[in-house]
Amino acid sequence: MLRGSPERELAAWWEAEAVAATKAQAAKEQVRVDPGAAGEPERKAGEEQPKEPVPATPCAAEEGDARIPPRPPPTLPVSLAKPEPASGLCPHGKSRIKGRSCKRSSGQPDEYCSLRPVTVDSSKARTSLDALKISIRQLRWKEFPFGRRLPCDIYWHGVSFHDNDIFSGQVNKFPGMTEMVRKITLSRAVRIMQNLFPEEYNFYPRSWILPDEFQLFVAQVRMVKDGDPSWKPTFIVKPDSGCQGDGIYLIKDPSDIRLSGTLQSRPAVVQEYICKPLLIDKLKFDIRLYVLLKSLEPLEIYIAKDGLSRFCTEPYQEPSPKNLHHIFMHLTNYSLNIHSGNFIHSDSTSTGSKRTFSSILYRLSSKGVDIKKVWSDIISLVIKTVIALTPELKVFYQSDIPAGRPGPTCFQILGFDILLMKNLKPILLEVNANPSMRIEHEQELSPGVFENVPSLVDEEVKVAVIRDTLRLMDPLKKKRESQSQLLGKPLASKENPPHSDLASASRGNANPDAHLPSICLKQVFPKYAKQFNYLRLVDRMANLFIRFLGIKGTMKLGPTGFRTFIRNCKLSSSSLSMAAVDILYIDITRRWNSMTMDQRDSGMCLQAFVEAFFYLAQRKFKMLPLHEQVASLIDLCEYHLSLQDEKRLVCGRSGISSGSRLQPSATPQEAAPPAPPAEGRPQPCTDGAHKVSHSRHTLS
Repeated sequence: MLRGSPERELAAWWEAEAVAATKAQAAKEQVRVDPGAAGEPERKAGEEQPKEPVPATPCAAEEGDARIPPRPPPTLPVSLAKPEPASGLCPHGKSRIKGRSCKRSSGQPDEYCSLRPVTVDSSKARTSLDALKISIRQLRWKEFPFGRRLPCDIYWHGVSFHDNDIFSGQVNKFPGMTEMVRKITLSRAVRIMQNLFPEEYNFYPRSWILPDEFQLFVAQVRMVKDGDPSWKPTFIVKPDSGCQGDGIYLIKDPSDIRLSGTLQSRPAVVQEYICKPLLIDKLKFDIRLYVLLKSLEPLEIYIAKDGLSRFCTEPYQEPSPKNLHHIFMHLTNYSLNIHSGNFIHSDSTSTGSKRTFSSILYRLSSKGVDIKKVWSDIISLVIKTVIALTPELKVFYQSDIPAGRPGPTCFQILGFDILLMKNLKPILLEVNANPSMRIEHEQELSPGVFENVPSLVDEEVKVAVIRDTLRLMDPLKKKRESQSQLLGKPLASKENPPHSDLASASRGNANPDAHLPSICLKQVFPKYAKQFNYLRLVDRMANLFIRFLGIKGTMKLGPTGFRTFIRNCKLSSSSLSMAAVDILYIDITRRWNSMTMDQRDSGMCLQAFVEAFFYLAQRKFKMLPLHEQVASLIDLCEYHLSLQDEKRLVCGRSGISSGSRLQPSATPQEAAPPAPPAEGRPQPCTDGAHKVSHSRHTLS
């Protein structure tokens, strides 16, 4: 369980949300906002706002609800209706003057009377478009479904960061995330952490990469079987680029792997199969949890309070040669089981082949299961997995958005697929960079005739995740909060009484989230940073790696950069000459380049650098565990680099002061910057114009 006892807080949070969801279930259909109407439905004074998001049923048309006819907007009598002000006029009908704001007895400028809505470019949203549209309407933001010539505040991409060229605003994808969560890359990233902290990362099944590690796989399985003849394992083979269950199969022996065919062109991961999962209604199931990576530096992680539970459609039995091919028994993928004749579509959150995770927790709680422990273990799994992914994500980020160049800020919703074992221990199955955000499913009306039918379970979970992600990323939130503070006092006067339309509009703009439920995303990092920061050794190694890359935009370290790293960190010695350093670089780089598919750049990738770093740490600190060896070497490198930075800073200041004495009339703009130091040579003192400062990653 998480140290610091956050379980009590998590349990109270989950229980409160579960009670609120139960109370709001009956009221969901009573209040529906008609997005096609020009105004909001009228409410009686003092009527309580709903605590849950108002689900809107998607249909072919963009607006409206297929089940409830739209209500016309409330209208005023002709004598009381006020015409809209013409273009160039203020809300009071007076002409605007550039640089001046319209003021009326309230004394407030127009910017506090109304704040422009957040703009969202949804032209690349693809399958998440329906849920995104509902979220934007609930937030009362402005959508641009076909793009916009002017920049938008937020760009919503359906596949990757590179769906569109963006130079400002925010985009819902990180560069490199799709590559990082592929099965092979994820397995390698977690394996590095397992080498450092084997007990902390035992939530990921033991994995081998095919075809590179096939012989190692065979040898290790044979060795374990020789030591324990009663061991009869089952393994699952997953293609690296596969999705939705495509190409997955089970085996009992390494000889059963389908070596002939596409293994060379389509690498795969083979893992130990979890034979004793937790069952509900005698069915195996997994959990899809939605995790928001709000920021990479500083690292910010949020977890949705609810997720989806996807069920198999055939009663589970432990693997045997007779049932290995029963995919509806062993594979929980929704895209596979939907084709089973036993698949049950249900509008209830607690029945059917797809249910909410909260309904599963409620059921387990009723049987006496410690839900606090389950939640705590899942949160720990999520944080540790993201910590394993962030080092290489930083390398991708600085390659696509180098420091000092224009570019967007990034955030991303990830889909974590988690399996609960019979003993309730969570196991990470995989991470999805593009989790499905569809809120409908195909239903076969007659043979060969399908229709898209709304899925209330999907809509309840996914719309809340997208909507509240947008709320957390709201670029105008600070302006709105400052406006709310300025409008905290009622604005009343003879011309603008407290109940006037203008005062009401001002109060509405001051608190635009009043009609929305509480945010469904819970921050877990940096909230629990003190408990997990000791795991971030590879993250610190990535900072060293990026520092010595040299050329902006590159992702691989050249031989000169590696030599500079060794020299500046004082790692060479009589037992490790620079010739030995060159040989180490060549051997490790050559092996990693032969394993990776990307041959665009030559040089040492981050994972190869980590391997070299481990080797250097083991040579220098021989009597310590690996994680202590690595931590000691990182501390040593950071110490020498900080001394070097301080020396450069002092030399830069002394150079500026001496120059000002020689040329008192010269300004900083007139002084020519010194030539950059040659790569790989000892760097003289400069004024700091070309200094790469080292900053240790800190978290609040």
